[in-house]
Amino acid sequence: MSPRGTTAVVGVAESDLGEVPGMSPLDLAGQAAVRALADAGIPKSEVDGLFTASSYYPMSGMDTAEYLGIRPSYVDGSTIGGSSFVSHLLHAAAAIGAGLCTTALIVYGSTQRSDGGRLVSPSKPNPYEAPYRPRYPISMYALAAARHMHEFGTTREQLADVAVAARQWARLNPAAFAREPLTRQDVLSSRMISDPLTALDCCLVTDGGGAVVVTGADRARRSPGRPVFLLGAGEATSHRSISAMPDLTTTAAVDSGARAFRMAGLRPSDVDVVELYDAFTINPVLFLEDLGFCAKGEGGGFVADGRIAPGGALPVNTNGGGLSYCHPGMYGIFTIIEAVRQLRGECGPRQVDGAEVALAHGNGGVLSSQVTALFGTEGTL
Repeated sequence: MSPRGTTAVVGVAESDLGEVPGMSPLDLAGQAAVRALADAGIPKSEVDGLFTASSYYPMSGMDTAEYLGIRPSYVDGSTIGGSSFVSHLLHAAAAIGAGLCTTALIVYGSTQRSDGGRLVSPSKPNPYEAPYRPRYPISMYALAAARHMHEFGTTREQLADVAVAARQWARLNPAAFAREPLTRQDVLSSRMISDPLTALDCCLVTDGGGAVVVTGADRARRSPGRPVFLLGAGEATSHRSISAMPDLTTTAAVDSGARAFRMAGLRPSDVDVVELYDAFTINPVLFLEDLGFCAKGEGGGFVADGRIAPGGALPVNTNGGGLSYCHPGMYGIFTIIEAVRQLRGECGPRQVDGAEVALAHGNGGVLSSQVTALFGTEGTL
């Protein structure tokens, strides 16, 4: 049985974002969870499914359940990097459909900025890559960017336009961490980190947490808010280490996207708003190609000159994305939160008029795991 339309998101929230001193990752996860449950109008006592991932807590399911004071009947702590939480949507839908739980909480928290801005990761160096002294993970993404530039003529200016578009969206979002004006030249002239990516081609480093409440469609329709239905989702992985990536210009989003669109019965042309994991400016270029919004090799031109910015042809990362809104280590849960808010019509100045279908896409590792989810309003069913 397809889970299309059988479950819906009824609550979303972030914790305090940016720099949040004196808090632990679990404090921020708890703060987001309380807010999301309030948004859903569901008491904590009714949460019987817990989905979480963490770079801080190897047994994150147990740590989070203990902190929240819940005893769920179903726990999923699967970790595939920053895409984990989009993956958890599909897992939650399957668990609810199987009767293993009725109310699922997907939750995350991180204090990466307060911890000195260092990437907190359980990843171990690949002994075959370590002699080349890559800067993990940016050198891996720089490798993909350089290959895309070589193979298709993508330019640094086009990559810079991804960061500029994200900032233009962020300037419409009061919760965004970086809201000052940004130009293409600002990106190009910022400090080179790993050629061809500069400091402003890279995501933010922030503290923050997020939470999403999922339940069955029938119950969702009785919730106080406007439910947003999961229409389709797909997961895929292609490698773990960048040296094992089959093609540096093609990600497993080709597979995850195809699975999600097939389940939803939709095509890219049906999507009104797109939320992508933009850890680096090359990411949206690759994902827009691989998800079918443009042909392979055309991503650079597709994102250039404001085409994904406010007023452009396709609204992408309408909250400001990981480049300007927030990025607390793993960003995937925030693509869900913004997709849901857009379909609810709650985004104020950055609201996409008439949005009925939204795509959220998570990326994990070094372009390693890809998970795509499609959401719709009641009308899309």
